[in-house]
Order: sequence, then structure tokens, then C-alpha cells
Amino acid sequence: MNAEETAQRLGLIPHPEGGFYRETFRSPIRLRLPDGRVRRASTAIHYLLPAGAHSRWHRVTSDEIWHHYDGGALRLYRLGLGEVRLSRSEPQAVVPAGVWQAAEPEGEAVLVGCTVAPGFEFEDFALGEAAELVREFPGEEALIRRLLG
Repeated sequence: MNAEETAQRLGLIPHPEGGFYRETFRSPIRLRLPDGRVRRASTAIHYLLPAGAHSRWHRVTSDEIWHHYDGGALRLYRLGLGEVRLSRSEPQAVVPAGVWQAAEPEGEAVLVGCTVAPGFEFEDFALGEAAELVREFPGEEALIRRLLG
């Protein structure tokens, strides 16, 4: 898969965590959450990580389902839950709400989709900081530091 061509064809833009994305769906259905926030029922994006790139440690306040679409395999790291691999033969993985996550292609570029429910809003998104993550997950320090920047 040619990452630059794919990003251009799909109209992807840089994502704050790394890689490139474009929102493809925002449910018209709105939900009132127990804490009073109002969110869409779900949202979806295309997300591209070029070879050699990675997504930085981040978390969202909703469940996220990753779907493999094209390209090589992807390593999806979930602090406290372990690592999963997405590929053509293993095309889906879940990151529960609030779990710190990061991802990187095993080799070639990879195109995935991410579906978030209740729907994603940037105010529900946080990037990780080394001190906080290492304090909470001291056994993962090398991995945490490698995927921060």
C-alpha cells in the first residue's frame, strides 16, 4: 500500500497522536451519559500509519473498536491489557474506555478504521505523559518511552 497515495485519495489529515485520519461517520443519534455529557451514539474514522510511524500514547473516555482495512499488520498496545495484532487474518480489536493505547505498523504502512461509542469528541481525548504512565505501569517503561513522541 502506498501511504501517500492512500492519504491523498481518502482526504486524510494529520492526527495529534500521529498518523493521518478523517472522520467518516458521526451518528445523528445523541445520548445523554450518566455524567450529564451529551455524545453521539458513535463515530468512525479512517486512520493511516505510514511505515516507521506510530500513534502516541492516548486514551479516550469511550470504547474503541479498531478494524484492519489494508496494508501490513499493526501492533496495538493497551497498557494493563496487553498487546494485540491486527492484520488481514485478525482484523478487529477492542480498546475499552479509559485504557491507554498506542499503535505501530510491524513493517509497511497500515490503514485501519476506528469506531468509538459513545462517539468521539476531542475533549474526551488525552495524550499520555511519561511520568504519569511510568508511575502507573512501571514494568512498561521502555515501551512507554519509545511510543511517546
